Amino acid sequence: MAAERDLRVLIVDDEPLTAQAHADYVRRVPGYAVDAVVATGGEALARLDEAATSGVPVDLVLLDMNLADLHGLDVARRLRGRGHPVDIMAITAVRDLYVVKSALAAGVSQYLIKPFTFAVFREKLENHRRFRLNLADDGGTATQATIDSALAALRTVGQSRLPKGLLEATLAAISSELRDTGDALSATEVAERLELSRVTARRYLEYLAGQDQAVKTPRHGTPGRPEYEYRWR
Repeated sequence: MAAERDLRVLIVDDEPLTAQAHADYVRRVPGYAVDAVVATGGEALARLDEAATSGVPVDLVLLDMNLADLHGLDVARRLRGRGHPVDIMAITAVRDLYVVKSALAAGVSQYLIKPFTFAVFREKLENHRRFRLNLADDGGTATQATIDSALAALRTVGQSRLPKGLLEATLAAISSELRDTGDALSATEVAERLELSRVTARRYLEYLAGQDQAVKTPRHGTPGRPEYEYRWR
């Protein structure tokens, strides 16, 4: 039962740094454990086949939509075609409505758009665990109440956990800029790129550093007041 053991998570993403970041996130959420990290759809299918026969099943797949060998939709459909009842959470930058609808039709129960904060990720996993607990095997029969409770737990989106004054959209823009540039940026540089005030950029960068999503280090060689730079972790 979900209450008696950690839920095992298979991470499928062909970007090594992103995959490792997701694995680190999983390890930070109580009640979850990383089963494996794979880079292709073929490896994901093979790992789930292996797990199904080992007696230690995978409970949740974190699935990117853009993989080198297969589209995430194809992976989800093949999983269902092979009879794997594993839960699937799409974690992707793909926002195309057709892909979203197709993912839901293929059995994807949650869809998380990159970039996101650890707080948002944690909430998704906590919702997933409540979903599993509500559908825990208790005689093999579900009532309308248990079904409604399970679906409500999975779909519920709590209030933003960002500090007062911070906006999800701005945080996403700064996170994307920091991640995509590949270099360390100061608050001034982020502000100039995104047309924000330096104070605003610094608040968001400090928040990312506090959430272990960015690494903050002093920038040496700058005259006057010490300046810090931030690099995506």
